[in-house]
Amino acid sequence: MTDSFGTKSKLQVGSATYDYFSLSKLAKAHPSVDRLPFSLKVLLENLLRNEDGRVVKREHVEKMLAWDPKATPDVEISFHPARVLLQDFTGVPAVVDMAAMREALATMGGDPAKINPRNPADLVIDHSVQIDSFATTAAFKENAELEFERNRERYAFLRWGQSAFKGFGVVPPDIGICHQVNLEFLAQVTFRQGTTVYPDTLVGTDSHTTMINGLGVVGWGVGGIEAEAALLGQPITMLIPQVVGFKLNGALPAGATATDLVLTVTQMLRKKGVVGKFVEFFGPGLKGLSLPDRATIANMAPEYGATIGFFPVDEESLNYLRFTGRPDAVVALTETYAKEQGLWRKDDAPEPLFTDTLELELSTVVPSLAGPKRPQDRVPLTDMKSGYEKSLVEMLAAGKSKGEDDEGGGKAKAKAPAAEVAPERLAQTVTVKQGRESYQLGHGAVVIASITSCTNTSNPAVLVGAGLLAKKAVEKGLNPKPWVKTSLAPGSRVVTEYLRDSGLLPYLEAVGFHVVGYGCTTCIGNSGPLTEPVANAVVEGDLVVAAVLSGNRNFEGRINPHVRMNYLASPPLVVAYALAGEVGLDMDKEPLGLDPNGRPVFLKDIWPTNEEIKTVIRASVKPEQFRSQYANAMDGDALWQQLPVGKGSTFQWDEKSTYVRKPPFFENLPKEPKATQDIKGARVLALLGDSVTTDHISPAGNIAKTSPAAKYLMAEGVEPKDFNSYGARRGNHEVMVRGTFANIRLKNLLVPGVEGGVTVHIPTRERMSIYDASMKYQADNTALVVLAGAEYGTGSSRDWAAKGTQLLGVKAVIAKSFERIHRSNLVGMGVLPLQFEAGQDAQSLGLTGHETFEITGIAQDLAPQKKLTVKATGEGGTKEFTAVCRIDTPNELDYYRHGGILQYVLRQLAKA
Repeated sequence: MTDSFGTKSKLQVGSATYDYFSLSKLAKAHPSVDRLPFSLKVLLENLLRNEDGRVVKREHVEKMLAWDPKATPDVEISFHPARVLLQDFTGVPAVVDMAAMREALATMGGDPAKINPRNPADLVIDHSVQIDSFATTAAFKENAELEFERNRERYAFLRWGQSAFKGFGVVPPDIGICHQVNLEFLAQVTFRQGTTVYPDTLVGTDSHTTMINGLGVVGWGVGGIEAEAALLGQPITMLIPQVVGFKLNGALPAGATATDLVLTVTQMLRKKGVVGKFVEFFGPGLKGLSLPDRATIANMAPEYGATIGFFPVDEESLNYLRFTGRPDAVVALTETYAKEQGLWRKDDAPEPLFTDTLELELSTVVPSLAGPKRPQDRVPLTDMKSGYEKSLVEMLAAGKSKGEDDEGGGKAKAKAPAAEVAPERLAQTVTVKQGRESYQLGHGAVVIASITSCTNTSNPAVLVGAGLLAKKAVEKGLNPKPWVKTSLAPGSRVVTEYLRDSGLLPYLEAVGFHVVGYGCTTCIGNSGPLTEPVANAVVEGDLVVAAVLSGNRNFEGRINPHVRMNYLASPPLVVAYALAGEVGLDMDKEPLGLDPNGRPVFLKDIWPTNEEIKTVIRASVKPEQFRSQYANAMDGDALWQQLPVGKGSTFQWDEKSTYVRKPPFFENLPKEPKATQDIKGARVLALLGDSVTTDHISPAGNIAKTSPAAKYLMAEGVEPKDFNSYGARRGNHEVMVRGTFANIRLKNLLVPGVEGGVTVHIPTRERMSIYDASMKYQADNTALVVLAGAEYGTGSSRDWAAKGTQLLGVKAVIAKSFERIHRSNLVGMGVLPLQFEAGQDAQSLGLTGHETFEITGIAQDLAPQKKLTVKATGEGGTKEFTAVCRIDTPNELDYYRHGGILQYVLRQLAKA
């Protein structure tokens, strides 16, 4: 490393001495360091430590030192995270690729055991458990057994990876949710590598990785390719962000929870507009917020649109490390390092410089929910009745659900004026017979009440609050309504232990909240089916029914296909709505139910006081619980231990598997990359308009029965009922390449007026699926290009949007503009992103998509941002124009020359 600023220093902690890169020393020559937001200081240290004169240059550090908080971000830097966090849905493809790299390295004459994460990585299996069984003591066992039955192939593969790869930990199923496990166990706050110490940082393959920001750790969610890059020691490219300061004053009032606070913060920040920005919390109000409260706020950064929602390290951070059983040495190192580096928050310190600020008096926070279909749409509890009635009219007037909307921070769609809805339609009910019981089910019925998601289950205050509310309800003789599917899905086993030790678990079970599993469950749509009588009634009456959950996402169609209204709420309110059975209730004035003597019981009668909650936490939540539960977390239970584990350093692929297949990225890979070639004779596979999202390119949802992926699965003997989703089959490239551009809403202008994954094979003028056309072109050795409009690749970062594009034979994508991460992902897969010159696009140039394309300037002196010549030859002659090569950095140029980042790393290891 270069260390041109001379900041490498020694740090004494007890009897140990460490190397570190001193921000305090840098600040003596550059006073601007002291006024940077804490989150940018972490990025600054990252640049200092990784300065090599090529990827990280002195000028990058200078740009950070000269950060203008008001300027539009335009400086790109390389961020080297300390570690990587994976969950099983998005993590499996990364492990599949590493397994394939081992075989490729062996073929090249290298040692396959060299292929390991270059940065430590942990994969937590938490996204696959579904709530089939509930409201019974057997629920957890039954759901766990079904989970293993459905996912045996994937789990056996991950168990092999657990033993085969060094620096790769796997937390088996039924232990907890990745973000809560990260908060309670994995995160170190100050990271050690050899004798060098530096801030713990990470990227994760789940958007709510930001939860760890509450502990003073910088980290956020990325797509699979960026995560693989970090796994293999490569940097993440990013713009130096703007930072919005959020000042908190005062303290939460009695009756308000951290959930109410985060829903208020989410509403405020969405209104402010913080997409692509860092948010950093400051002010005197931090002193009264517990670490779990902070983590709750940080968790929902994706919902308020920020890259991170950061809380600096302070005394509360150390208290939490002790509280969760971390060793004293870890606490001491964190305290000394943070204070020495100026990363320690002090109450009397000057406020950092921010791009913009906003402020909240915590005393104004009131009990709230958010919904019925967006997390930023906060509804004060006192307004729930009127809010529900308004939403019901809108939904009935709009007709049936169109599925999820507004996921990922986009602008809300304009609502059409509400049509008139007949009074009898509003009052419609259906008679339900369930065993010996009979009741009327109407609009607004709560059919799912779920305490779920790390957002809240990491916070003892709201979990104990739910338990105390359940206890008081039982003592008053209240029961949940028979149509409510109740569930308790803690984010870690520690929760169950302290609820049991406090004596509150039996009361939660008495009102139907039995433990159903340790995973994301309802929050990601794994709520499982409603009971058949309830589901049939919803369909028969076309009822708009509701879910109330303690999660972070509630998009329409996400939670359950039968449920159109979804409200986010604190765990105590989840229990309250299970008792009430409907969301259209004024809980201030209307009772939740009647006691055995017929007297009304109101919410205020059973709501626990803050002091009651604190008393239980002091008596029942202890560091020993964290230490004991995590001591053997990686070992798994009997179901995990019984999985077959292949021996050896390479994986034994099962050719019959439809979940995990050896990817073709390294087949016949030469030891040296071939010289880059100009693209000649290329045809257009798809001509697309503006704002094509990664979901258009690579859908994650259900596999349509008439799609190429469905035909493949049926040919492999998989029945339609067992198709599962594209997301669940990300470890099988045969499914995923057939799913590329297969979204039913894709509009390919080569086939105007048609929606779906359809194109025209230009030489024969034959209409066919995009996959079939690609195979036909590839059989003829015809290169392919995609033409697109502005904002190509927006939406959630999705690795298969780039991987699938490459496997379809696409050599270049020419677009008016690119979403930053998808552009980087294309380069990472060896696909060339080209950008039309300003003011030009396919339409202005008169391109029809029927031309033959030639792109020159690649073979000779290719460089970042080089202008390349494009010739499009059609029936009307040849059109020539220039396009900007959107390979933006020297690292990316290396990746492209090698055919992709994985190939680049593989060859470097083969030489080592």
